[in-house]
Amino acid sequence: MPRYEYRCRACGDTFELSRPMAESSAPATCPVGHEDTVKLLSAVAVTGGSGSSGAPAPQGGGGGGCCGGGCCS
Repeated sequence: MPRYEYRCRACGDTFELSRPMAESSAPATCPVGHEDTVKLLSAVAVTGGSGSSGAPAPQGGGGGGCCGGGCCS
């Protein structure tokens, strides 16, 4: 089940809820009991399958740096 992050406008608390996708935009009550909450936009990281370290592959054909070819000082 997906987890969604919310922030309470009354107390500023940030919290997560596990709920079905169909209920992702339904009102959520903060753990303290306030009902004035907003769903936060979350970034999702997707990594490759087995054997992938999750690190980006080197660019270009050489020595690293920002563009892989040593063009940056």
